Amino acid sequence: MSDWNTKVIEEFRSTGGKVSGPFEGAPLLLLHHTGAKSGRVRVNPMMYQAVGPDFAVFASKAGADTNPDWFHNLLANPRATVEVGTERIDVNARVAQGAERDRIWSTQKQRYPGFADYEKRTARQIPVVVLERVADPSPPR
Repeated sequence: MSDWNTKVIEEFRSTGGKVSGPFEGAPLLLLHHTGAKSGRVRVNPMMYQAVGPDFAVFASKAGADTNPDWFHNLLANPRATVEVGTERIDVNARVAQGAERDRIWSTQKQRYPGFADYEKRTARQIPVVVLERVADPSPPR
């Protein structure tokens, strides 16, 4: 994990989910996901958008031409956990498609224009991942 991520994670946890710097005032969560190849749990801080009781996150990678590793990990292992404020929530990840994706993505670009800049930097469609709360957090059988 990068030193920058480590600092954001430490600040997030020490302040109940509030951080300074470029994420100050933005909705931020910590995504715990399982590595597709390694099987190791990884944690990434990222902005989110509330979608009803669930959360949408954006595989923007700051407009890079490839998707972030966490996106590939969620495709392989969709069961994950998020930290939002002081709460830990078990979630299942799914990639939003069609009109749902377009609606969520348009809202994100409107609220945070930096995401529109990311979109301009890449030819790929930036995936929108919906993290749906798990009603029963016990592992599937």
